[in-house]
Amino acid sequence: MSSKNIINIRNRRASFDYELVERYVAGVVLTGTEIKSIRQGKASLVDSFCYFSRKGELWVKNMHITEYFYGSYNNHEARRDRKLLLTKRELDKLQRETKESGFTIVPVRLFINSKGLAKVEIALARGKKQYDKRQSLRERDDKRAMDRAMRF
Repeated sequence: MSSKNIINIRNRRASFDYELVERYVAGVVLTGTEIKSIRQGKASLVDSFCYFSRKGELWVKNMHITEYFYGSYNNHEARRDRKLLLTKRELDKLQRETKESGFTIVPVRLFINSKGLAKVEIALARGKKQYDKRQSLRERDDKRAMDRAMRF
């Protein structure tokens, strides 16, 4: 795989809205046209989140994968729920954490690994308060100002 075909789709909003505590890498169950769209970089993680089904399976909801341009009548639905693949131990731990305390699971990054498989990096996250968000903005602005000052 050449270096120019690297797919790395990020959810920038997640790190602003949530305090990311722990990260996991999960596989995604996709159809043929979905993986083709991802390889073209036509996906978005904005407003997506993860939830557990009654069977204890982890699903990602609202992940947008644009319909494949060259697809036919069996093209996929853009915002359908997609199953995530994790080990039983990881699933149990995540389910315990989300039930007990104020944690949620958010997708942070969608990428293609070295074997050509689509993976989603998910994070166990705690929601930030409004003042925490303002603090994050202030820190980012201060860092940017310091970088500018160092250049001149």
